[in-house]
Amino acid sequence: MACPVQFICRAFRTVGLVLLYYVFSIGITFYNKWLMKGFHYPLFMTLVHLALIFCLSALTRWAMQSWTGKPRIILSWTDCFRKVAPTALATALDIGLSNWSFLFITISLYTMTKSSAVLFILFFSLVFKLEEPNPFLILVVLLISCGLFMFTFKSTQFNLEGFTMVLMASFIGGIRWTLTQVLMQKAELGLQNPIDAMYHLQPIMFLGLFPLFLYNEGLSLCTSEKLFRVTELFPLLYSLFLLSIGGVLAFGLGFSEFLLVSRTSSLTLSISGIFKEVCTLILAAALMGDKMSALKWLGFVVCLCGISLHVGLKTYYSKNKGPSLRQLNSKSPELELPLLRQNGDEREDSAADEDEEQEITLH
Repeated sequence: MACPVQFICRAFRTVGLVLLYYVFSIGITFYNKWLMKGFHYPLFMTLVHLALIFCLSALTRWAMQSWTGKPRIILSWTDCFRKVAPTALATALDIGLSNWSFLFITISLYTMTKSSAVLFILFFSLVFKLEEPNPFLILVVLLISCGLFMFTFKSTQFNLEGFTMVLMASFIGGIRWTLTQVLMQKAELGLQNPIDAMYHLQPIMFLGLFPLFLYNEGLSLCTSEKLFRVTELFPLLYSLFLLSIGGVLAFGLGFSEFLLVSRTSSLTLSISGIFKEVCTLILAAALMGDKMSALKWLGFVVCLCGISLHVGLKTYYSKNKGPSLRQLNSKSPELELPLLRQNGDEREDSAADEDEEQEITLH
């Protein structure tokens, strides 16, 4: 009886972690879109999120240090600017442009266009030699590209400016996740734990995005009655409260992804991400009034086929090759914290997929 009970408990735990990931991932997408309807300062919103994520990461690191009694890694400013800055700047531009696009496009178009990030991740993975060339990758590229074209073809809710922003964000996102994989696999930096990575990324992300904020929104925000020209305290506190909710969702998204990968596998996260796109489009049509024609749904299905093929190929090749030297060096006792500790059989399931966990469908 122990085996069925253990299987049922594991299944319930996996479902719970997936639902937690869905709440944060889908929640932050709809929340940011809703907030942008009345608060037209997406870069300032992103800066608030970055500051809050940094504070929550620092608090989490303190809790983990108190729990384990081991000091957390702290990089010098020299190492941060030399080794972490490229990843941080790419991440800041990816998130900033994604939030900015919500001023112009629908959630459905945003979701579909961001799915094209897989194409750019593939491209930069090949450039950095993180992935071996494969003829099936051509089919992946064709399926995703054709699906995106079908989705945007003669769309009445299409906005070129917003679409360009999301496409740029997807392109930069390809650089972002490739550099993130390289960064977290450098054992000498000690950033294998995503909480430590978030803690070190946020300050440089803030500094990198701040000049763009000053150029585009600085003067307008200073003269806005939303924040600096408020006549009463309550509206100011209410605006800050709304912005803080998005920061908590953003931190929860990163932490829920980490929990899902560490307690199951990156394959579970990848498959969950595919179904998350379906849920997002259905909710966008039901709640936000996004128009979904038959051609759009067909394009969406074609795009999902390309993403599913990519996930399947990654799984197949990771199961049929031994762990690389880079993969062995990326092992870290930080992933064995009591909060996130796994059973031995679960580690075996997730070890084969660890090489891909920073590459696919991390939205």
